[in-house]
Amino acid sequence: MLDQRLLRENPEVMSEQLRRRGLEVDLRYLQAIALRERELEERRSALQAEGNRIGREVGQRLRSGGRPDDPEVLALKEEGNRVKRSVAELEEEEKELERRLRERLLEFPNVPSAQTPAGTSEADNVVVKLWGEPRRPSAGEALKEHWQILEDLKLIETERSVRIAQSRFVTLLGQAARLERALIAFMLDLHGQRGYREVLPPILVNSASLTGSGQLPKFAEESFKCADDDLWLTPTAEVPLTSLHRDEVLDASQLPLRYVAHTPCFRREAGSYGRDTRGLIRLHQFNKVELYWFCHPEASDAAHERLTRDAENVLESLELPYRRMELCTGDLGFSAARTYDLEVWLAGAGAYREISSCSTCGDFQARRSNIRCKDMDKGKSKGTRLVHTLNGSGLAVGRTMAALLEAGQQADGTVRLPSALVPYFGAEVLGRPSP
Repeated sequence: MLDQRLLRENPEVMSEQLRRRGLEVDLRYLQAIALRERELEERRSALQAEGNRIGREVGQRLRSGGRPDDPEVLALKEEGNRVKRSVAELEEEEKELERRLRERLLEFPNVPSAQTPAGTSEADNVVVKLWGEPRRPSAGEALKEHWQILEDLKLIETERSVRIAQSRFVTLLGQAARLERALIAFMLDLHGQRGYREVLPPILVNSASLTGSGQLPKFAEESFKCADDDLWLTPTAEVPLTSLHRDEVLDASQLPLRYVAHTPCFRREAGSYGRDTRGLIRLHQFNKVELYWFCHPEASDAAHERLTRDAENVLESLELPYRRMELCTGDLGFSAARTYDLEVWLAGAGAYREISSCSTCGDFQARRSNIRCKDMDKGKSKGTRLVHTLNGSGLAVGRTMAALLEAGQQADGTVRLPSALVPYFGAEVLGRPSP
């Protein structure tokens, strides 16, 4: 959520920051609400102080022998009651303004980092890094896409999955199911070795959790909601991990807190009709290993680089060529201030495809979720500040499998796996199962 102080004091700066994302917004109306809310807060605080003073004076008179029905005491009590009524009226108006302002501010995306390159679409994203040598077909060779490999090996059920659920769901069989499980365990272990604390969070999340991470209200139509409860299927482990410390004040000396979690994720994929209709790239249900940081505001730039390198380490360990892209202002996700996309090479498709978005969100999610840290100096508090949050896939499991299948395909129809995965899968080659 955007900073109300900046909205009150300098809405032009906020408008310019949003303009970098391609949004033309007149914030004067919201500034007026924010200023009015602050005015009411100051008046209410002054009246509460006056009410407290009157209460002390009444108590002092009674302790000094004054009678409860003394005219001066009665007059003070009446004045105190009048102040209470005024405070209640101000509180009601203040809460209404606060509600209106919060609802409106929740609709705005995060403002871009000053380091984020300007641009209007993905065409303006910047290639930062290339790693590995992409496999390309040699003379006379025709590389298959991953869904063809899975179908040839009878390791995927699509039509029966539609019968079970609907389109954009798949069932993995035999060695493909084992490979998915192996990838999840491999990723969790690898990140655990790099200092992440593993978390197994709830898959169902409430509206407050989705709002805190930035999924609501913007992406309500993208999510699956339970009919009879305030619960949704989580679109990403970023949601429960953000709320792991919602409404808390963290000890700054314990930062950063670094978590890794595997969850099934659920998304409607609204607006993607006709795209990636076959295979594992764009499903309503998929597995993902998520990396999440809570860090001190002064450390978030370095944390962003470290988190991205941790995600890249998975790709490098699996010998999968990739490129790092820095997203431009016009292509940033809703909650992100700066993002690196990691795109893995799909040898059969002959193209790079996104497999992880590593983002720093600044204090955007922390403000929505009320997560702060307390700085201490020689045992004394220096006050509290909003923490910074960062997240990234480490990695999307289905897309990782797709890349492995296409990269390791052999002429005999089998798939050779990278050595780092062999202890988890139990074999060097994924081959044709028994019919």
